[in-house]
Amino acid sequence: QVQLVESGGGLVQPGGSLRLSCAASGSIFSIMGWYRQAPGKQRELVARITSGGGITNYADSVKGRFTISRDSAKNTVYLQMTSLKPEDTAVYYCNAVVLTTKTDYWGQGTQVTVSA
Repeated sequence: QVQLVESGGGLVQPGGSLRLSCAASGSIFSIMGWYRQAPGKQRELVARITSGGGITNYADSVKGRFTISRDSAKNTVYLQMTSLKPEDTAVYYCNAVVLTTKTDYWGQGTQVTVSA
């Protein structure tokens, strides 16, 4: 069974930092990434990374502040978030694509709240 479990969310002050983790199991994954959804807003791509870790994509709103990384041996993807803004407040979801079937899987989400 494929399972993605996020962790690391919480409450942080503006300008602070958080590190999100997503532990994936049950398959081999090609692309992994992070998406977020704020109240009343559409889900949006935050960052994604290829299986080899050599190619990354970021939303313009987070470039220079967020860094995505991947530990293939542990089947884990991370999102290091710095200089957090209130606009970053959202539920963050981990996404992974199974290598063989190309099927998308999603984690349950972790809440990130940026507030003074």
